[in-house]
Amino acid sequence: MNNEFTVIPEGGVTSALGFKAGGIHAGFRKNPERLDMALVEADELCPAAGVFTQNIFCAAPVTVSREHLDGQGYGFARAMVINSGTANAATGSVGLENARKMAGIVADTVGCAPEDVLVASTGVIGTHLSMDPFEYGVPALHAELGKNGHDAACAIMTTDTVPKEAALSYTSADPDYLGIAFTVGGMSKGSGMIMPNMATMIACITTDAPVAPADLHACLKAAADASFNKVTVDGDTSTNDTCVALASGKAAPGAGFFKPGSVALKEFAAALNEVCQNLARQMARDGEGATKLVTVKVSGAATADDADKAARTVANSPLVKTAIAGHDANWGRIAGALGRSGACFQQEKVDIDIMGLPVLRQGLPVSFDEDKALRRFEEDEIVLDCNLGAGEFATTMWTCDFTHEYISINGDYRS
Repeated sequence: MNNEFTVIPEGGVTSALGFKAGGIHAGFRKNPERLDMALVEADELCPAAGVFTQNIFCAAPVTVSREHLDGQGYGFARAMVINSGTANAATGSVGLENARKMAGIVADTVGCAPEDVLVASTGVIGTHLSMDPFEYGVPALHAELGKNGHDAACAIMTTDTVPKEAALSYTSADPDYLGIAFTVGGMSKGSGMIMPNMATMIACITTDAPVAPADLHACLKAAADASFNKVTVDGDTSTNDTCVALASGKAAPGAGFFKPGSVALKEFAAALNEVCQNLARQMARDGEGATKLVTVKVSGAATADDADKAARTVANSPLVKTAIAGHDANWGRIAGALGRSGACFQQEKVDIDIMGLPVLRQGLPVSFDEDKALRRFEEDEIVLDCNLGAGEFATTMWTCDFTHEYISINGDYRS
């Protein structure tokens, strides 16, 4: 199977054939300099799939998008519209009506059925969504859509400090598509209220590969589990999490969908996973107030669930995260998190490394040079390696450090 991917510089949601996108200030935010509405549009109706928040307090746009994907997470779509500034969550029947109205406005503008439009919102919870910005913004934005999706990525930001985009291409080795170049690209937002299942995020992934709706959903679910569901900033799960994938098939017109189990479908799944992991790492790096991307690697677990429990507990630990912010190689906090994670292991078999520096072996501390450890904390990415010595399972999670700025951002969020 081909796993040689070519990163597309400055690539994003419009890198794949068959898609246009853009962003505009429609009026959801007071600052006229901030883009606050994005539209991603396929040239024609195409396979679509989505994965959504598991929070019971799910937002109205999540409910409506699930309906538009036939209640099973996949179907067909023509466009996706996203607003920032107002989450349209905890808004009852009025919120549902407004989410359907935003789909209807896009449908009228694009020329498709309302159920062919997917919707997403992000921002303050409990505030009703005004329709006026859609009435003005959607036609204006549709008229200027292009192949540069950067404005769309900017328009979906909330407390993000930078837009998050990624794209790659690859050449298929499948005999049915031999030599054809396919592209996968996307954009996401997410900075705080980040916890797997999914993180507080909105993402739109596009591809010009011909992937059937059900297969697209299966690939997206697997990719999200290995990327977005491995990100945590603060242990909170949002009400609005939405990740959508659209497949135009434009790179191989008339060739037919990838066959289940084929080399082509496996290639696509690998490419999708690569893009999602890239976006997930960008989200962790841009955690609210963060100064460091933190990668937590757990190996030697007895089960996959144990590996996840251990990594998740370390990544969520405020004590671990604040120690990293303070450049303190406090392995005891890591060991404490492992011990309360619920994973099964014996402490006498545990090894811990911080940035490649051994600090614990067989459950006992290893002497290390504190000055050398301090210098390693100057790196942009801090890697914590934990071997439980209990089995063969492993996983990786991404998080960030906790700083005073996190409190400032969230203390002032609504003001």
